[in-house]
Amino acid sequence: MIKKEISTGTVHIMPADLRKAIASAPAAQAAWEDITSLARNEWICWVTSGKKMETRGIRIEKALSKLKGGMRRPCCWMGCPHRGK
Repeated sequence: MIKKEISTGTVHIMPADLRKAIASAPAAQAAWEDITSLARNEWICWVTSGKKMETRGIRIEKALSKLKGGMRRPCCWMGCPHRGK
């Protein structure tokens, strides 16, 4: 059973667009709830760090796809610069 509330990260607040996308994809939501709060933080930061709204939309779609495929953190990204703050 998928819960209605979506967990967030350690530093970043879950943005509404990412929350809605994850809630609409049960497999992605199950993966999201299975990863650590630090990993969720990485996904949130990766999605929100894009400078253009177009980039953000693309990253949300990629995040859903990657989560459904079992990826636990964004690939080929330096990581959240806010880690540990």
